[in-house]
Amino acid sequence: MATKLERVAAKARSNPKLRFTSLAHHITPESLCMNLNKIPSKTSPGVDGLTMEETKKGFRQWLEQTLTSIHRQAYKAPPVRRVWIPKPGKKEKRPLGVPCINDRALQRSVADVLNAIYEQDFLPCSMGGRSGIGAHNALSTFNEVVSGRKVSWVFEADLKNFFGSLDHGWLLRFVEHRVGDPRILNLIRRWLKAGVMETGDLHESEEGTPQGGPVSVILSNLYLHYVLDLWFERKVKPCLKGEAWLIRYVDDFVVCFQHRSDAERFMNVLPRRLGKFGLKLEPDKTRLVEFGRFAHRQKKRPETVYFLGFTHYCTRNRKGNFMVGRKTEKTRLWRSFEKLKALLRRIRHDPLHEQLAAINRRLQGHYAYYGMGGNFRSLCKLYRFVERYWRKMLSKRCRKGKVTWEKFNHLKRIMPLQRPKITISFWKMQLMSVL
Repeated sequence: MATKLERVAAKARSNPKLRFTSLAHHITPESLCMNLNKIPSKTSPGVDGLTMEETKKGFRQWLEQTLTSIHRQAYKAPPVRRVWIPKPGKKEKRPLGVPCINDRALQRSVADVLNAIYEQDFLPCSMGGRSGIGAHNALSTFNEVVSGRKVSWVFEADLKNFFGSLDHGWLLRFVEHRVGDPRILNLIRRWLKAGVMETGDLHESEEGTPQGGPVSVILSNLYLHYVLDLWFERKVKPCLKGEAWLIRYVDDFVVCFQHRSDAERFMNVLPRRLGKFGLKLEPDKTRLVEFGRFAHRQKKRPETVYFLGFTHYCTRNRKGNFMVGRKTEKTRLWRSFEKLKALLRRIRHDPLHEQLAAINRRLQGHYAYYGMGGNFRSLCKLYRFVERYWRKMLSKRCRKGKVTWEKFNHLKRIMPLQRPKITISFWKMQLMSVL
C-alpha cells in the first residue's frame, strides 16, 4: 500500500467513526498508470473496442481529461459490455460486465482508496474480495469452527442474483458512513448508473452493480458488511442461547449454531432482514443441516454441507477423533471433467510438448484450489480421467491404430503429467483460520 494510503488506513483504524472528506487527491497519474499495467495484456476490450495496446497509446491524453473531470465532478462513466458465462453445473448463464480498460484502471484506483478505509472496518467473518483473505481462509475457518466449537447445526445459504439486486440508494448511504468526498461519491454514483451495453442496445441500471468491475467487489462486500455481518454480530448473537458463527465469502455464507432453536429463529428473521435491503435467499441453496461432532455421535449418519465447491462430511481421523472431511463437490468435479475433455479434443493435433504444457497448466490450477487436506482421492479421480482421455485422443490421431497403455506409459515417463498434490495441508489449514 502506498504511504499516503497507509496514513488513510491508520486514521480509519484509530477512529472507526471518522468520515473522510478529502480522498480524490489519492487518485494520481502514478496510481492510474500502475493499475493499468496490472491489467493483463490479453484482457477483453469494453464497449469502446480498444485493446490494451491501443489504450496505452492514448493513455496520456485520457489521463489529463479524466483527472480534470473527476475534480469537476463531470466524469462520464462508459457503459459496461455484458457477456454471459455458464454457471457451474447449470444450463443458465451468469451475466458478467466488462468495463472499458481505461475505466477499469480508474475503478482499481478508487477501490484501492476504499480498501484502505474499509479493511479496518470489515469483520473477520468476511473473507471474499479482500487482499490476502480468500476462499481457502473461509474453508479453513469452517473446518476449525465445526471441529473445535460447540456446533451441532449448520445453516447454509446463498443470495439470489446478489450483484444484480443491490439497492443503489442503500449502497450510497453505506458508503457515506465513511466517505464524505463528493468527488468519490459522484464517481461511484456514475458507475452504478452507467448502464449495460448488450447486442448494441443500452440498458439503464436501476439496481445492482455489474459483476466484473474492480469497484464492484469492494461495494458488494461493503453492502453485506452492513446488511449481514454487523447485524449478526451486534443484534443476532446477543439474543441467542448458545454459540453461533458466521462465515461469509462474498454472497455465499454458512452460519454454525450450537442449538437448533437458535438456528430456526435466525432462519425466520433473516428473510425479513434481507428483504429490507432488496435481497432474497436462493431456495435451492438454502437449508439447515444437522452437522458437527455432536451430531456425529448419533446413530443416524449426519448430512453433508456444500460450501465453496466442496462437500463437507463428518468423519473420524486415525486416532478415532472427530474431524471434518471434504471432497470436491460432484458438480464441480464433472465440470472439470468436461473442461478437460474440451481442451484435449481441441489440442489433440498439436505437438505433444504443447499438449502436455496445456494439460499441466489446467491440472495445476485445479490442484491449487481443490488440493486441500482430505481431498486427495478426488484429485486422483481427475488425474486418472485425464490419463484415460488423453490416451483416447492420441489413439484417434494415430495412423497405426490404438495407442496401447505400454506406449502411453512410456510417453508419460518422458513427458510426465502433473500428479495430484495437496497444496494446503491440515496443519496449514489451522494457520489459515481467521476466527
